[in-house]
Amino acid sequence: MALAELARERYVSLATFRRNGAEVRTPIWFAVVDERLWMMTGGDSGKVKRLRNDPRVRVAPSDVRGIVHGAWRDGTARIVDEPRLIADAHAMLRAKYGWQVTLLDLFSRLSGRIRRRVWLEVALR
Repeated sequence: MALAELARERYVSLATFRRNGAEVRTPIWFAVVDERLWMMTGGDSGKVKRLRNDPRVRVAPSDVRGIVHGAWRDGTARIVDEPRLIADAHAMLRAKYGWQVTLLDLFSRLSGRIRRRVWLEVALR
């Protein structure tokens, strides 16, 4: 699946890997910025812990429940902390998901979780 086709999807299943090599799949929102996939998640989530040990990932288009309906693509993920890149990715997520991201941001601010938010950049092969 070409990146332009993938960009039209609502969710991707993000597969990260445990230390023992076992794959863990998670459906997640994403946006495409400069030929990369961008995602946000909680900094204390399992996927972030796994990515700190192994940046290898796989992604495939999926539904909200994580049921995959397309081909898997291999890639490499990194945790990003550069404000300009995060602002661009956040703007693209707001453009794609609209009020849903605004609502998520509001609840994240109210709960204090926004300070623990982590941004992921995925480069596909």
